Amino acid sequence: MQEMHTYTDQLGREVGIPFPPRRIISVVPSQTELLYDLGLEKEVVGITKFCVHPEQWFRKKQRIGGTKQLHLDEILALKPDLVIANKEENTAADIQYLMERVPVWVSDIHTLEDALKMIAQVGEITGRHEQALQITNDITLRFSDLQKILHSGHKLRTAYFIWRDPWMVAGGDTFIHHMMTDYCGLENVFGGSARYPEVDAGKILSSDCQVILLSSEPYPFKEKHMAELAAIAPGARIQLVDGEMFSWYGSRLGKAAGYLQELWKLLYNCQ
Repeated sequence: MQEMHTYTDQLGREVGIPFPPRRIISVVPSQTELLYDLGLEKEVVGITKFCVHPEQWFRKKQRIGGTKQLHLDEILALKPDLVIANKEENTAADIQYLMERVPVWVSDIHTLEDALKMIAQVGEITGRHEQALQITNDITLRFSDLQKILHSGHKLRTAYFIWRDPWMVAGGDTFIHHMMTDYCGLENVFGGSARYPEVDAGKILSSDCQVILLSSEPYPFKEKHMAELAAIAPGARIQLVDGEMFSWYGSRLGKAAGYLQELWKLLYNCQ
């Protein structure tokens, strides 16, 4: 028989959750992958259509809509005893609706420290404390090693694009901004702006950015889009990047440190 335990989520809410939860739905891709790496194969009963890792879950787990267009009736029909959500990636209306009906634990990630706390808390909630500890220790070690090699001093002025038509970039107070500035040795030229501001050609040009990073998600930038930005900012170096390595804050962070190190070497021409 399951006991009800009370946990505090990253919004500061107290949430009563059966321990251990036996029917879990994840509505956040990076947290879905974390649940897989915690060994919760049987417990996870629903994921979103954007939960592409691991591939075997993407193929066989029931999909309950997209992160911002959840199929709420399908979620409730699965009778979850835990829904794991995120403040930014899910809509407030959807999450509020679910909160009134089932236990919902919400993450709110701005920094690597927030991500590590989330991983530890999800491990505690799901009865996978030891597995979560192994993951957080590994991530902590990898990012500590990364920071040791980053040169201090001049940082390349960089714009990180997440959308096209309209152009949108990562501003300050975002996890992407934190990854850029603290773990890739870059200056975010739009770091003083709102979280994901729209920018026009004039703002891009006046930013005097030296590097433009085109993310693979949420907009799937390809090589064909590089020419458009080159015409707007002819002096900038344009680089396609793996958006998962900048914005996924679950167990994929274990791979992100190495990726960011190689990107740093490439941008700064380090051997």
